[in-house]
Amino acid sequence: MSEQPMNEQERELMEKLMEVQGGVHNYSSEESWVKPEDPYILERLEWFKDQKLGLMMHWGPYSQLGVVESWALSDDDGEWSRDGIDWQQNKEELKREYFDLNKTFNPIRFQPEVWAELAAEGGFKYLNFTTKHHDGFCMWDTHTTDYRITGADTPFHQHKYADIVGNLFNAFRAKGLAISAYFSKADWHTPYYWADGMERGQDSWRGPSYDPAEYPWLWEKFVQFTHEQILELLTKYGRIDVLWLDAGWVRPGKGNQDIRLGEVVEKARKQQPWLLSADRTVGGAYENIVTPEQTVPEHAMSIPWESCVTMGTSFSFRYEDNYKSVRELVHMLMEIVAKGGNLALNVGPQPDGRLPEGAIDRIKGLGAWLNVYGEAVYGTRSVAPVYTQGWAFTGKAAQQTVYASYLYANEAIVVPSTISIPYMEQIASIDLLGEEVIEGLDFEQNEEGIVVKLPASVTDVTIAPIAHVFRIQQA
Repeated sequence: MSEQPMNEQERELMEKLMEVQGGVHNYSSEESWVKPEDPYILERLEWFKDQKLGLMMHWGPYSQLGVVESWALSDDDGEWSRDGIDWQQNKEELKREYFDLNKTFNPIRFQPEVWAELAAEGGFKYLNFTTKHHDGFCMWDTHTTDYRITGADTPFHQHKYADIVGNLFNAFRAKGLAISAYFSKADWHTPYYWADGMERGQDSWRGPSYDPAEYPWLWEKFVQFTHEQILELLTKYGRIDVLWLDAGWVRPGKGNQDIRLGEVVEKARKQQPWLLSADRTVGGAYENIVTPEQTVPEHAMSIPWESCVTMGTSFSFRYEDNYKSVRELVHMLMEIVAKGGNLALNVGPQPDGRLPEGAIDRIKGLGAWLNVYGEAVYGTRSVAPVYTQGWAFTGKAAQQTVYASYLYANEAIVVPSTISIPYMEQIASIDLLGEEVIEGLDFEQNEEGIVVKLPASVTDVTIAPIAHVFRIQQA
């Protein structure tokens, strides 16, 4: 039976479902990635690939309620985003209550230097912070809107750390971490995007309330508003390494939502020529980095990519959240690195300005592991057979060194006296990394790989380690 062609409304719905489901975005394919022509940008992408681990943070007035960031404002996404809270059935009253959360947001226990010190201890190499989510609330001292952390309606506006973005970026740079600035291209607070009296009436969705092609003058106001905000961040807040752009539905060809992104990025690059752009899910010249969300790609990708994954169950702060164990975090990191990517591990700060104790515990545990085994992570590239049979393979070509990490699924697994590494190339030597490196392990090679004999000091344990990491010198 032949299929009937989709009408315009059905096609738009299908695109929306493919684009974002339950607030989780899809990601661009490796084939759609466009290699930059600028050799300096290519050099910076190699730098990005070296970093491996970033700290992502979604934070704003919504943290007070412990609900998902922004999405409850979209009526089209209300079925999932308004779950778990006895909120207003009146959609307009709900939006008013949400937008008024800035009037009670007062994170007086915020200490940016403490966050930065913890991030450095945790082995993170860069910060990806939400300067503005879709709800339009700005976490910096913008001059484009009063809906900001330094606005008179926000009780935190007179605090010494009131300009949260500025203080955070300075604190993290002081600890040697790079800066990735998250910025939502959509803005559900400005009347230039959700304008009253338009054809959608009071029914909100993630796109504008009007057709930009029918109201080009209003859309141009939104474009200028967006450019001004982006340029504030990229010219007044020190060195920014990555402009990380969310709201992939704001793009040319998608409901006429062209914000002329290239124009503003190139303008910013005149001052910050190293700037990378992650125009996620859009493809093209300004999606330098592909960003899988809450997932790890099935196969290795040779392009620059970064999985953004939550430490708990939510990007924003959630009361009594369940955090992944250090073992789970290490295993996820090693799978991602083996497949050629970075991990942007998200932690949602509390509404009072502190980080949750459970998250702090995991960050310190991850950092302790990386302090011992980091050479198998930072500055490495994917090595065949990549990720197989519980093994993650990374390497440093210049040193002819391969790292084979065996990931023990749980602590109850018995550590064997011999272990077979599925690596088929000829090798010269093999060491076992640890707080004390065991060099020159006995091994033999056969058709199944490398068979290594483990010393008694390694096997005589009651709890299996998170991983055994072998350093292999190629022949």
